[in-house]
Amino acid sequence: MSSTPIKILLVEDDELFRLGLRVRLQQEPGLEIVAEAEDGETAIELVKQNLLDVVLLDVGLPGIGGIEACRQIKQQNPLLPILVLTSHSQKPLITRLIEAGAQGYCLKGIAAEKLVLALRSVAAGASWWDATATQEIRSSLSYEPPQPEPENIIKPSNPLTGRELEILSLLAAKKTNQEIAHTLYIAPGTVRVHIHAILQKLEVSDRTQAVVVALQKQLIKNQ
Repeated sequence: MSSTPIKILLVEDDELFRLGLRVRLQQEPGLEIVAEAEDGETAIELVKQNLLDVVLLDVGLPGIGGIEACRQIKQQNPLLPILVLTSHSQKPLITRLIEAGAQGYCLKGIAAEKLVLALRSVAAGASWWDATATQEIRSSLSYEPPQPEPENIIKPSNPLTGRELEILSLLAAKKTNQEIAHTLYIAPGTVRVHIHAILQKLEVSDRTQAVVVALQKQLIKNQ
C-alpha cells in the first residue's frame, strides 16, 4: 500500500450520514477526507481548490444535483475519478451516471469494507459497479437493432452484440472514446456505456484486458 493517502472529497447533503461516512473512512489507513460538500455547486468549487484522488458523490443533492455535478467535475478535471453512493437504483439514473463520466456506483447500505475497496479501486483507475447497476446496464443493452458487421470481425458464438464487437475492434485499433463516437456516429457517453458492458461480459477491468481477451477468444481479428 502506498504511503501517500488517497485524498477524498465527500459530497453528501445528509449531515448525519456524512458524519458517519467521515468517521468510518478516516479509520481506514491510507484514506483521507480532505474536503466535504453538501451540494453540487460547492463540490465543483472544492474540486478546483484541492488536490484530490477521488470524489465520493451522492446523487440526491440540492441545487444542480449529483448528476450535473458529476458532469461538470469531469469537464473541468476528466482524470478525477468519481464514485457515486446513492439510495437510488433506477436504470435511467445508472445510464445517465455513466454518460456523465462516473467511474463507479454503490448503493447506500453497502458494507463498509466494500465501500473502502470501491474507493481504492476507483482511485487506482479501475471502475466499480455493484451487482444492481451491472444488471440494469446489461438489461438496458439487451436489445439493439441489427448492426452491419465490419470486415475485421469474426462471428463465433459469444456474449457480445454487434455494436460491442465494433467498439472492441476500434479499441484494438487504439481509438479513443471520442474517435469511436465519431466513427460510429454515436455519443461519447453511449460509447462509455457499451465499454462498461464489454468489460462486464468479458470479466475484465479495463479496455486493454478486454482487447487481449477478445483476441484470445478470436472475437476480433488482430489489427
